[in-house]
Amino acid sequence: MTQTLLKITGLKVAYGGIQAVKGVDIEVREGELVTLIGSNGAGKTTIMNAITGVVAPLEGDIEFMGTSIKGKGSWDLVKQGLAMVPEGRGVFTRMSIAENLQMGAHIRNDTSEIATDVERMYGLFPRLFERKDQLAGTLSGGEQQMLAMARALMSRPKVLLLDEPSMGLSPIMVEKIFEVVRDVSSKGVTVLLVEQNARLALMAADRGYVMDSGLITMSGDAKAMLGDPKVREAYLGE
Repeated sequence: MTQTLLKITGLKVAYGGIQAVKGVDIEVREGELVTLIGSNGAGKTTIMNAITGVVAPLEGDIEFMGTSIKGKGSWDLVKQGLAMVPEGRGVFTRMSIAENLQMGAHIRNDTSEIATDVERMYGLFPRLFERKDQLAGTLSGGEQQMLAMARALMSRPKVLLLDEPSMGLSPIMVEKIFEVVRDVSSKGVTVLLVEQNARLALMAADRGYVMDSGLITMSGDAKAMLGDPKVREAYLGE
């Protein structure tokens, strides 16, 4: 039986008096690419923020590798093997691409292995290699998204959290980002993907969850969900 790496149970989160997440259960098993889809305001990013300790849950628990991580800071989570690529990318704009990648490895001290991983990132994202001495703030949105993903992978995470990686990108860049997501997943990194582009997310994923108004309304095999009439009507525009 494959190990469950990330388990969310009965999660409730509120902002002020508004309950954004209303009792959610999500499970991500080792080696899976799991996607969470839903419209704007459904509560998807709130779940990511609860996992990474940005917001405190009202109720419920979040376990990583069998241990509760509720209330843990991002530094502890990265050390444990949980890396996040936030919506909006969050790259260090006044640092070069090369320096950003080194920052991604800040919890590590295996210098030669870090150098190997930097080369691996340049292989995954050739465009970053071409611009490695440029300041991250001078990159396009798509290039910054590539850099944010590469920087997160430099910590060698057990689970990679991706929040809306395709947001604001050109169709060509969206295809490239999803190609990399599938490649990373195929190499054994477990991925939880929050994404508005439901079609591409479900095509890439093993399993999916649909979120609406703070609740999980459907879950199951991602390819089966692609063919579900309700999903097609609500999220695929068919």
